[in-house]
Amino acid sequence: MSRRFGRRQSEPHTTEAIDATSGDTTVSDNIDADPATPSRSQGWRRLFAGNRVIWVMATVAIVALVAGLGLGQLIVSPGQAAADADAPAAGLITVPIENRTLANDVTMRGDAAYADSVEVSIETGELAGAPIVTGQVPDVAAIFDTASIALEVTGRPVIVLPGDLPVYRTLRVGVSGPDVLQFKQSLSAAGIDPGALDSDVFDARTASAVTALYAKVGYPAPTGGSDVATAVSSAEAGVTSAQASVDSAAGALTTVQGAASHVDVVEQGNNVRSAERALALARTEGTPNEIADAEDAVTLAVARQAQALAPRDASAEKAAVTAAKAELTRAGETLSDARDGALAYLPAGEVLYLPGLPRRVDEISVKRGSSISGPVMRVSGATLVISGSATASDAALLEVGAPAILAMPDGDQPATISSILPAEPASGEPASGRFTVLFAPDALTDEQIQAVQGSNVRVRIPVSSTDGEVLAVPLAALTAGAGGESRVEFDPGEGAETVLVEVTTGLAAEGFVEITAVDGSLSVGDLVVVGR
Repeated sequence: MSRRFGRRQSEPHTTEAIDATSGDTTVSDNIDADPATPSRSQGWRRLFAGNRVIWVMATVAIVALVAGLGLGQLIVSPGQAAADADAPAAGLITVPIENRTLANDVTMRGDAAYADSVEVSIETGELAGAPIVTGQVPDVAAIFDTASIALEVTGRPVIVLPGDLPVYRTLRVGVSGPDVLQFKQSLSAAGIDPGALDSDVFDARTASAVTALYAKVGYPAPTGGSDVATAVSSAEAGVTSAQASVDSAAGALTTVQGAASHVDVVEQGNNVRSAERALALARTEGTPNEIADAEDAVTLAVARQAQALAPRDASAEKAAVTAAKAELTRAGETLSDARDGALAYLPAGEVLYLPGLPRRVDEISVKRGSSISGPVMRVSGATLVISGSATASDAALLEVGAPAILAMPDGDQPATISSILPAEPASGEPASGRFTVLFAPDALTDEQIQAVQGSNVRVRIPVSSTDGEVLAVPLAALTAGAGGESRVEFDPGEGAETVLVEVTTGLAAEGFVEITAVDGSLSVGDLVVVGR
């Protein structure tokens, strides 16, 4: 430390002074200055010499910056140039008149499905044993039509027939009611004559139709069996016996009530006439006593004749005939009942009424060998329908039977509106004011049905259209005159003045409106003004 301080005090020190008049730098030596210490100018020279590349690059950067700033003042972007430019002179916006076919459509989305899905149950209360499924189990997607077999239960068929009224009893000869009337109508739908369709009585003709129905589906018709046959035979024997009794009593009555025989009539007549001849002879030849005796003989002969020819008392025989006939009537009724019992009937468990046939099987809940304990299947309408929802204003434009167009995966498909009904609100909610619209597609292939089932499709319903192509302009081209008339502004072109042309308008659709010039001066391609 002492050496450093001592040395620094002895080192020479050089100082620079600037002449205030000349600006030159002078170097003066202090008595402490060290001759080996470089001057300040020498330090700068060394700094420039050692970093020449850096200083060159810095110089270039500074020059580029200055040049960029200068060019930035001279170059203007297109956007800025457009913004700084003056607005163009106002002009007309025109469009040509077109030939167009205009149409107004109602468009909605619709769900494709088989409608009216219901669970199916079968009446099994009258079966003596367990209701076991023994066959005829349908596949999913099977179609039920009139006289189809829904299932086979305990070896007997369950026949599908059209109808809304559910089964609640067995139908046989003698019963009557609305279920009989429905059964007759369903038999008629199956092509079987059930007798009078306006009669609700199950009679022998209906029983014959039951036999024909079972023959149609390939099963024997249900009857009473051997016990019923025995009852019929016994009733027939009773009728025969009662008829014999009637015949016997009637014969006895006939004998009693019968007229005298011809011999008796002749004999009694002869006796009367003989007595009369004897009386005549006595009156001419006989004594008074002989005459009196002859008169008495005539009186007796006449009395005997009247007695012989008079009707006999047949009250006992008549009573016997009446009793025999009453017994015959009872025997006949017994036979009729026995025979009715032997006729075919319709068990409650062997028929299934389904409305709206044909029907499609959607789900099967049983299989062969299983016991029935609830619904056996679910069925729906066999025809695919498209169900859409429309507002009240749109629904007012639609009508049942109107054509529609479905946007199917493989292209447009025609359809028909089959139903327009107010939408049913959810439980506890107010009416929505919307309508459910059902569409029936035209004949679809199996592939189309599989592709669209369960999906949502676009439905377009044309509600109005022009008859072919018409002159049409955008709605913006129309203006109203002082009297409320419609006009378009026709532009002749080539700088000529525009002309207001009165027109009558027609259908407006798709942003265009049909026009017809009152003076007939407009045609396709003429320019009309839509704006300025």
